Amino acid sequence: MIKRIGQGLAASTFAIMLALPSAWAQAPQLEKFTLAGWSKPITEITHLLAEPDLGFFRDEGLALNYLPGAGGGDALRNLLSGQADVAFTDPGSFFAALDKGAELRAIYDIYPRNVFNVVTLASSGITRPADLKGRRIGVYSLSSGTRQNLQILLLQAGLTEDDVTIVVTGLLNFAPLIQGRVDATAATDTGLALARRRGLGDVHVIKVADHLNYSSDLFVVREPYYRQNKDTLRRFLAAYRRSAQWMIKEPERAAQLAVRHAIDGQDPGLNAEIITLRNRSSVSDLTREQGLGTLDPVSLQAAADAYFKLGLISREITVRAVIATDLLAGAGPEQED
Repeated sequence: MIKRIGQGLAASTFAIMLALPSAWAQAPQLEKFTLAGWSKPITEITHLLAEPDLGFFRDEGLALNYLPGAGGGDALRNLLSGQADVAFTDPGSFFAALDKGAELRAIYDIYPRNVFNVVTLASSGITRPADLKGRRIGVYSLSSGTRQNLQILLLQAGLTEDDVTIVVTGLLNFAPLIQGRVDATAATDTGLALARRRGLGDVHVIKVADHLNYSSDLFVVREPYYRQNKDTLRRFLAAYRRSAQWMIKEPERAAQLAVRHAIDGQDPGLNAEIITLRNRSSVSDLTREQGLGTLDPVSLQAAADAYFKLGLISREITVRAVIATDLLAGAGPEQED
């Protein structure tokens, strides 16, 4: 009797094993999809880094891979070399690549609010762009967004870099300001938040957005890929939009997940502050009407014109010819600010 039971169990087990490959073959296979970032895995992109926990891209049939970078130009180089499907980059790098002949298309406005600023000590008396004339101003590097956006700000006041002294400070740019080695420093909102937590005193903040509010970051793809893979791109953008909406609605959970997923996420309190800032920059009047990610050709054209006027690019760019507005159709405007 025992022998017969054992034989029956063995037969059943063998039958299950034979059936497993068929079941595996029927399971949906995820499509590999690589996003080239401008940064390392940092807190402000927790909604991407926490994909193993959240599964927004998995739900769209995509296996998301985040490829770290060192700036928007680096993200585009990884895209153009074929290492990535989409680049997370800034408008300046996008314009520069177009200027050099790259065939690219912007498909989503990640941060429609400009996040750059120029910070001065409250005691300096510098409160507006015109006050920067003759001053020493710190930037991260000569190829950074801090310098480009400083140039944009100066242009709005009728000034150029010839009217100021540019000082390369590196990422720790607030120390030279406190020490008096520069009169002002160009930074981002998150950089300022970190400096304040480290004891930065009273300051005045001149926001680039108050003078020319254009996107800080875009999703960009190669033109041939855009034409041939619209279904994949629609699924990617749908997943990203849901992940961004999730982080807007659940910033506290995102701050906790950043502790595990972000290289700079050790302080949940700072994580929450950074995430709040990025959530805020994800929303604009236009996205409230038409949904997260909606591209604004008017502000982007103004930015492209400013880059041309500054000599940062050598030819004029018609923005409407290099953006795609057909991949977000049907997505609603649900969001908060």
